[in-house]
Amino acid sequence: MTTALSPKLGRKHNLASYQEALNTHDWNALEEKLLSRKKGKCNAAYEAVDRHVEEGYGSKTALHYVRDGVLQESLSFEQLQQKVEHYAKVLRAHGVKKGDRVFIFLPKNPECYVAILAAIRVGAIAGPLFEAFMEDAVRDRINDCKGTLLITDQDLIKRVPADDIPSLQEILLIEEINAANPDATHSGEVEWVDKEDGLLIHYTSGSTGKPKGVLHAHRSLVHHAVSGKWVLDINDEDVYWCTSHPGWVTGSVYGLFAPWLNRATIVIQGGRFQAEAWYKIIEELKVTTLYSAPTAFRLLKAKGELYKDYDLSSLRHILSVGEPLNPEVITWAWENLQLRIHDTWWMTETGGHIIVNLPAEPIKPGSMGRAFPGIQVGILDEEGNELPANTIGQLAVKTPWPGLMQDIWGDRGKYASYFVYSGWYISGDLALKDEDGYVFFQGRNDDMINSSGERIGPFEVESKLIEHPAVAEAGVIGKPDPVRGEIVKAFITLRDGFEETQELLDSLRLFVRKNLAAHAAPREIEVMTELPKTQISGKILRRELKQRELDKQLAFKAPSK
Repeated sequence: MTTALSPKLGRKHNLASYQEALNTHDWNALEEKLLSRKKGKCNAAYEAVDRHVEEGYGSKTALHYVRDGVLQESLSFEQLQQKVEHYAKVLRAHGVKKGDRVFIFLPKNPECYVAILAAIRVGAIAGPLFEAFMEDAVRDRINDCKGTLLITDQDLIKRVPADDIPSLQEILLIEEINAANPDATHSGEVEWVDKEDGLLIHYTSGSTGKPKGVLHAHRSLVHHAVSGKWVLDINDEDVYWCTSHPGWVTGSVYGLFAPWLNRATIVIQGGRFQAEAWYKIIEELKVTTLYSAPTAFRLLKAKGELYKDYDLSSLRHILSVGEPLNPEVITWAWENLQLRIHDTWWMTETGGHIIVNLPAEPIKPGSMGRAFPGIQVGILDEEGNELPANTIGQLAVKTPWPGLMQDIWGDRGKYASYFVYSGWYISGDLALKDEDGYVFFQGRNDDMINSSGERIGPFEVESKLIEHPAVAEAGVIGKPDPVRGEIVKAFITLRDGFEETQELLDSLRLFVRKNLAAHAAPREIEVMTELPKTQISGKILRRELKQRELDKQLAFKAPSK
């Protein structure tokens, strides 16, 4: 039996009683309150920025930007509003209108956040792209939903194959936007939209096929705002840091909207993980709330007592997302930092938190938590019937809820595949729910790879590998890894005339890194004479490749006789 970790006594939270929230939470009432401000209309950019200025909080710090360990700038909500309005005027001057798909391909810096908000401010659908994407990833995503305008910078534009993106009418560099002086005929005013109008499009990799465009509507703001208040536990005085890039759904929903809808000061940090730099940011900026991935926490744990060199007393709340959180990491944080790490579960498609560990409630290490108030989670059998407690089955969510995706762009068949049982969204995960309602992740129904909190579709990597002249076939799996959760491992067969050498394997890894994305490049490549396949269709059996890998790991760990 898992021993629960209780919250600290005497600490007040925005949601004091889970049971009370279950009995009183009303999505419809919250949505009506949001829409009443502008008589049935809304706009996420207004709610995240302009509203705070109108309510007298214009001078409050909206963001701190740190790069290379140095604070580069801080902006108030009023200064942020001015920048967003300027970007919006430039977009309108270039013909952007309601419903257009505007992609943002920028590093994790303030301009990235401003560009996302500006696109939404003028009624467009924002499509943030991860800064590590390479040419193919950029092209496929913009082409899929016929994006018309791209905002990028002088460095990343080198990875934009514009000639292969026929719908793309304009590419704006942030250097040009900042220097622009649009005339008075181009307004930066807010475009008021309906709650079902498009807000964000995020591409999520599947185990088969190309990445799918998950479209979210403005109604998801209700979900973002309430989960930000209850799960992130945000207050006015908080300095909040979500380490994810806005190109991933966590970075946009819980790195931008949820904290700013609740008027927090956010931290934006450029660059990759470095334990010393992270501890320094917490100390110098007095970070109160940290939201990151299990990989980062495992790396911090691996640094031992390094945390003792820094004053981390400002930190009061830690959350995790992206992959299952190891119980030993929760124990480490509790014993060394005197803080619990609160695991959360949700997906790009769900648009917001579904299963959570609330700050005022007990945590069972190894559990993703309990259903967010107003959301019903079920464990279903293969016929769609709910299973009893402590039984493994399909993790499903009762529809509807405000954050639920509106569509899969251009693919209603794929959208419908999530709802094969009437009234339920099927997540693709396997889980069990105990008698107290705590949910425990058991694995994936498909072959998705989750490495360092980033979801990687094996098909996308396989497709890239077989573009290399040396590769005949490829099967890609996630190999369990103690730090990253999983690493990408590729099994390949070679074409005639090629032989396995270290130089060849290195070139394959670099080929994927350069043409797809760094996080998708295989860390291990094994050459085989033949890949396991189904007899009828000839489909490569990834599950068999993975089982072989698991068997090898078990054999390696087994004690010698």
